[in-house]
Amino acid sequence: AVVSTQSTGGPDFRILVRKARKIAQQYYLQYDEEIPVSQLVQRIAYVMQEYTHSGGVRPFGVSLLVAGFDEETPYLVQCDPSGAYFAWKATAMGKNHINGKTFLEKRYNAELELEDAVHTAILTLKEGFEGQMTEDNVEIGVCTTTGFRKLNRTEIKDYLAALN
Repeated sequence: AVVSTQSTGGPDFRILVRKARKIAQQYYLQYDEEIPVSQLVQRIAYVMQEYTHSGGVRPFGVSLLVAGFDEETPYLVQCDPSGAYFAWKATAMGKNHINGKTFLEKRYNAELELEDAVHTAILTLKEGFEGQMTEDNVEIGVCTTTGFRKLNRTEIKDYLAALN
């Protein structure tokens, strides 16, 4: 299971996701197995980097955060518009990302249970969130060895209520 999110640049994000899906499908057709997360990220980063020095095209104006599992190994990789990519245990992107990263450095540890990880993620969002956080303006996804699952509105409401 591989999931990606972006910081700004909706159309650029859609183009890159479409390219990633195509790369993953080509890999599957050739090798009859899912593409490893690390290879997918490397190939997408190459595409992003290629656009920084090709004539007639502009660089992608989007950073990607890619999460996935290869068998038992979790991956969280940030891909910048320059084509540089970085593996993380936990990270934040977008507006106020510096405060988010600082907050995660203090709160994250490798032994976090899923419930605690979701609470930590919500608290990190709260650090730079303008306005009231509700189930209408927050989306939470969980990537595990069984795949990706987007939490429903009721689950998000329960998590937010537990923090207040």
